Amino acid sequence: MCRSIKTLRPPQLAEEATEEEIRAAALQYVRKVSGFRAPAAHNREVFERAVDAVAEATAALLGGLEVRGQAAAPGTVGGG
Repeated sequence: MCRSIKTLRPPQLAEEATEEEIRAAALQYVRKVSGFRAPAAHNREVFERAVDAVAEATAALLGGLEVRGQAAAPGTVGGG
């Protein structure tokens, strides 16, 4: 039902994760947790809200992580 969710940060991912990659991971997470590959019509709205919330939380997490051995981006905390 659910493929593995891949790591979305360096060094496993060469570049910054795209919005599409983050949303795909969020969708896989919601599918796994809910047990539904696709929601029934009466659950579609709550399913989509959950995907949006997980994607938003994932983007915030990835944006705030500091990976050892990599310089922080200019303009960020700890960056140039």
